[in-house]
Amino acid sequence: MRFPGFVAHIIFLAFGGTVSACDLCAIYSASDARGESGDGLQFSVAEQFVSFHTLQFEGGEVTGANPDFMDSSITHLVPGYNFSRRLGVNLNVPLVHYSFQRSDARYSLTDPVAFYTERGTESGLGDAALIGRFAVLDVSHMKYGVVVNVLAGVKFPTGDASRLKDEAGQTRIFDALLPPGTPHDPLGHSISAVHQHDLAPGSGSFDGIMGLTVNSRWERWFFNCQFQYYWRTEGEATFQYGNELMLSGGPGRYVLLNERYTFSLQVNAAYETVARDRLFGRKSDRTEMTAWYAGPQVLFTWGTHLSAAAGADLPVRIENNGFQAVADYRVRGSVAWRF
Repeated sequence: MRFPGFVAHIIFLAFGGTVSACDLCAIYSASDARGESGDGLQFSVAEQFVSFHTLQFEGGEVTGANPDFMDSSITHLVPGYNFSRRLGVNLNVPLVHYSFQRSDARYSLTDPVAFYTERGTESGLGDAALIGRFAVLDVSHMKYGVVVNVLAGVKFPTGDASRLKDEAGQTRIFDALLPPGTPHDPLGHSISAVHQHDLAPGSGSFDGIMGLTVNSRWERWFFNCQFQYYWRTEGEATFQYGNELMLSGGPGRYVLLNERYTFSLQVNAAYETVARDRLFGRKSDRTEMTAWYAGPQVLFTWGTHLSAAAGADLPVRIENNGFQAVADYRVRGSVAWRF
């Protein structure tokens, strides 16, 4: 799962030469199309597909005869409104679709342990989030610009969290089967790399979101980076997902410039870490993950209204607790329109 070095070289292939005034106009318009300036209504559709077909135990890759897997597809519908250059708000409505296979054990107080394989899909509305934006720094000129946005919001329990009830129910039975006072993991009942909580579209919790974005440009070059932090609270059946920290970004360059459109290439790196989940107030040693990704991204703008982006992330390194399915790759794309 190493990141191929040639991709980084391809990203930095760009046209040389000086930047003409017309080029700078196109770059300036491209920033406007991406919503970095101006007010009014915006709407975007974003899709991310993640393949979880690699199985890891305590950070090392393992194989099996009938391996677990999950393919995750999440479509984000995001209407937004900028009240001014500095202040805006967005509503993120995710539509979730999971395709999976998992082999696990089911416990009963009266019957022996039953081993089974579950194959199927899980689809529906995920947890929606309302996020506000305030630009603490907005310097925008023809040749260069820097925009720093602070983000804050809340995630609502709009998604189906019924699988978390089953997770909690199996934990209660597993607790009852053990001798009193036996220390064990709250998710110790599961032997699958794909857990019930991995397949739940919703969490049943109100969670806090905070973030920071930095978008800078100088002539044909630009550098973007994003910071996001999710503060999780206790949700359905006392299940509490671990807090998440995400950092991503990298340099890029405009390689095609026109009064009507722009096309740019960017190399993107990402760092993500998820803390251990909790159930009945106890931390699980079968969760927690830290991952590093890298990959290319392309950006396209048409005039001052339409923008589109597509990219891929390849895992450079993934560390995890317990037995988990981890990402082989991630691909994403988005289209946005400024009214």
